[in-house]
Amino acid sequence: MNSAPLEVVLVGANATRLWGITVDERMRRIACAQGLRIAEDPGEGPVLIVNRTFVFDPSWLRELARNPGEALTCGGQIVVAHCRNPQEAAEAAGAIGAGEPLSPSSPLVQVASDAAGARVNTELRKREPPFLMRLDPGSVRAAERASYFGAYKGVTDLLTKYLWPEWALVLTRLAARFGISPNAVTTVAALLCVAATILFWYGHYWTGMALGLGFMVLDTVDGKLARCTITSSQWGNIFDHGIDLIHPPFWWYAWGVGLAAYGTPVDADQFRLVIVLVLSGYAIQRAIEGAFIWLFGMHIHVWQRIDSRFRLITARRNPNMVILFVSMVFARPDLGFIAVGWWTILSCLFHFARLLQAMALRALGREIRSWLG
Repeated sequence: MNSAPLEVVLVGANATRLWGITVDERMRRIACAQGLRIAEDPGEGPVLIVNRTFVFDPSWLRELARNPGEALTCGGQIVVAHCRNPQEAAEAAGAIGAGEPLSPSSPLVQVASDAAGARVNTELRKREPPFLMRLDPGSVRAAERASYFGAYKGVTDLLTKYLWPEWALVLTRLAARFGISPNAVTTVAALLCVAATILFWYGHYWTGMALGLGFMVLDTVDGKLARCTITSSQWGNIFDHGIDLIHPPFWWYAWGVGLAAYGTPVDADQFRLVIVLVLSGYAIQRAIEGAFIWLFGMHIHVWQRIDSRFRLITARRNPNMVILFVSMVFARPDLGFIAVGWWTILSCLFHFARLLQAMALRALGREIRSWLG
């Protein structure tokens, strides 16, 4: 027989909203996503007591759910406590209601959030302390910023990492304010992606890149919006990642076709060569990444620092678009097309060599683990 889900009881009062969501609704979404249940009052069994005064990364609740008898604190005040019995629950709720720290004689083990250290987030490929802060009208923007960057990938390409985090933050705030769903953002992004493909096909490269830029920024916004508003869904994940996976080869093919309309065509043999390089290299590189995950249980990009640094420029969509942008500055989209083909193969060879190195090290008895933690 399956045991009942662990209950979460919210204590205190806080009318301040984060990303336009009440504290209660945000906690309901977090609890639901983690298989927990919101309850009005503690029962007789174990319970998570949560202080409405604070907002925090969902990973804190997940961690406390795994550690009965621990109380996460911030500035001496309880944020989340995993109480094992009604007595501990009453003590934790009383301390929160009074705005006081736990008694030194409490059986709950206090864990200060600022002393907990950095944590590895395998999904977001980074190692940093999860965000946690007091929420009041004066701290809303800071809390939104903290939760937004807490949802940002640590290992990614140079454009996503350095160019548009601030743009995407503004758009994420606007989408949350107007109640726009992450899937709606993904839908708009998909339309921009298709439009950019058509424009590339007819040689309208600058307009196509402008729409492509809009698509790439929205491709960041939808994921951040889903994580910040706790509205991630299986369909949204498939929709977003499916577009990411499928569209790049269509862009490069359309770019090559559009060269004739632009006035810088390549001959048929060269076109075929570049397309073979791009398509085969793209497929092989994805296969290498999948093989690395299967063999070692982690992304190839987080194995060693060099892999994370190379992820900034490896032949994925965004770095390839930088190459094409530079080629357009010199009005030579044909050279950009050729460069993307060869850069794809060079990137593929780099990752293949790294896969072989990891396999060789394992064969020698060395442990393959991420430099992140």
